[in-house]
Amino acid sequence: MNAELIAVGTEILLGDIVNTDAQVISQGLSELGINVFYQTVVGDNPARLRHVIETARDRADIIITTGGLGPTLDDLTKETLATVFGRKMALHQPSLDRIKDFFQTIGREMTPNNEKQAWLPEGCTVFVNEWGTAPGCAFEAYGKHVIMLPGPPRECEPMWKQCAMPYLYPFAGGCIVSRNVRVFGLGESNMETILHDMMENSTNPTIAPYAKTSECFARVTAKAETPEECEKLLEPVVEKICDLLGDDVYGVDVDSLEQVMGDGLRARGMTLAVAESCTGGLLSKRITDVPGCSDYYLGGVCSYANEVKMNVLGVKKETLDTVGAVSPEVAEQMAEGVAKALGADVGVGITGVAGPGGGTEEKPVGLVYISVWCKGQHYTRKMKSTNGRDRVRMQAASTALDLIRRNIF
Repeated sequence: MNAELIAVGTEILLGDIVNTDAQVISQGLSELGINVFYQTVVGDNPARLRHVIETARDRADIIITTGGLGPTLDDLTKETLATVFGRKMALHQPSLDRIKDFFQTIGREMTPNNEKQAWLPEGCTVFVNEWGTAPGCAFEAYGKHVIMLPGPPRECEPMWKQCAMPYLYPFAGGCIVSRNVRVFGLGESNMETILHDMMENSTNPTIAPYAKTSECFARVTAKAETPEECEKLLEPVVEKICDLLGDDVYGVDVDSLEQVMGDGLRARGMTLAVAESCTGGLLSKRITDVPGCSDYYLGGVCSYANEVKMNVLGVKKETLDTVGAVSPEVAEQMAEGVAKALGADVGVGITGVAGPGGGTEEKPVGLVYISVWCKGQHYTRKMKSTNGRDRVRMQAASTALDLIRRNIF
């Protein structure tokens, strides 16, 4: 079977919001072995919405819509789908009762237009919305399956996973399982060159390279009747990829470098402190994005001014005067200084020129020095990056995490 996704909302067309619902749903359909051939975004216009639905009806077995289930006049998804598929609308009393209870719970008066959310196509399967007010639903007509989900991601994602995916289980065409080999320190083109022969000769599983900001990954995807059969196909391929890419692989099916780094410190009972100049707290932010980071992260110092580097971190004035703030020597003194100041086992120091201004011929924009200190030993790396301030900062933070991974573990 194949599916088409239709996102309804003028705000998506205008670029005011990003359609993350489509990504979540497409990934879920892939797990079910259901192909997605088309994704469409249409504004809150009944004529254009009807045209899009009629087109999808002629070329897809499953139509999944997101958005347009709200109480306002421009929320027309249910009504338009019902018209196209010859269904009448009917009041679903349990949904209305839930909406009334919701407003009573939050202490607000329910306006009459909210009742609109409880009108659904007759005979549909209702998806109870535990995360908002608008229920979702599904029905079959003309040999097609139609699923309607709310637009807000905080409602759409859990309803998709807990209600819509189980509804689709009977129609799943086998099983698709993917493994992601995460890589840092190797560009996408270099990774593809190393894996070229494997990629050319692999049909099941398939291997596809992808690039992210300052890192890349190889997605290995297998299709079989059961998840267990998929895993058997995946295991030797993933193992061979890891062997070919070596130490540049920082994990398989892991969330991020900061997660891997944190898990490594926690497993060893070690603590971390960081001193940042050009990254301005980005490294600390990424570390603290990981739940449970208080197990190993003690804190950080954002040391832009040389006075802070000297007075708080113990960077020597003569070093700053001789080689300047952007230097391997200062990065090393920052790393050691913050570790000792906060009593951490591991210290990180980052100093550089993030841009867009401030660079010189000797020290251009994008030049960054990162140092990790542990047990009296410095591990220091020089980094040069381009393509803007944000990329320089992100790559510097990632390099610091990777230095810990490679040298402390």
